[in-house]
Amino acid sequence: MNDINAVPNGDTSGAKLVYILYLVGLIFGITGIIGVIMAYVNKDDGPDWLQSHYRFQIRTFWMGLLFMIVGGILLIVLIGWFIYLFWVVWLIIRCIKGLKQLDLQQPVKDEKTWMF
Repeated sequence: MNDINAVPNGDTSGAKLVYILYLVGLIFGITGIIGVIMAYVNKDDGPDWLQSHYRFQIRTFWMGLLFMIVGGILLIVLIGWFIYLFWVVWLIIRCIKGLKQLDLQQPVKDEKTWMF
């Protein structure tokens, strides 16, 4: 008897938790660090489509950190606030996109993009 809710090709709960930790990290920054550690630990687990999510999450963390550093430097000339705002929107869109594709059990499309 097959359970239609079972995930035949990999457990998505770890990847889903990383996306959620990133979103919660907008309020409590430490959860983003926990999320990237989890992504590194799990990056070689599961099928290729699931591994693409972990690679996407790792890139999202490091690119987001770069946005935060540049934004922090540019706070002196007030442009940094716009970079921070862009980072928040960028992170939310990337996480929602990843969660949607994860639920469909599809790999992240263009996981190396700097945008969405």
